Amino acid sequence: MYIYFLANASNREADDHVFEMKARDKSLYLLETETLIEELGENDKAYHVLDAELDLKDNTYAVCNNIPVTEDGKAEFEQRFQNRARKIENEPGFAGIRVCRPLNSDTYVILTLWETEEDFQNWKQSNAYNHAHKKRGTEKGLDKQKPQIFPRPSYVETYLVNVL
Repeated sequence: MYIYFLANASNREADDHVFEMKARDKSLYLLETETLIEELGENDKAYHVLDAELDLKDNTYAVCNNIPVTEDGKAEFEQRFQNRARKIENEPGFAGIRVCRPLNSDTYVILTLWETEEDFQNWKQSNAYNHAHKKRGTEKGLDKQKPQIFPRPSYVETYLVNVL
């Protein structure tokens, strides 16, 4: 499965399932499909979905954790996500997750969907969140390993998601 973040959705097929993702300062379009799209616009991003839970749905709050990873660090980074505890799926308001490997950049996206922004904020205060991030900042965390696999800091973007 593939996910595309598109600058515009005008050139997609009529049967494509496209979501509009709106932030305060920008909008983009999310397309999830089984098809690899060869030709993309210069601002479009393409990902192979490594892990997915639940179907994408309308009227949700999306959190995109964008994590740049060096070429040498990709295997270890992906292994950590393949062996994740899967506790987030049991959190109130959880609506879906996609772990996305970049096809045209070095930045992975961990996309989580929530019923509301409040549900996401509650997750960040939960024991499940603390468990999922317990190695961060320790010698067992990927962020402290040498050589460093993160060439730049990660960043988070949030959106309101609606079906087009």
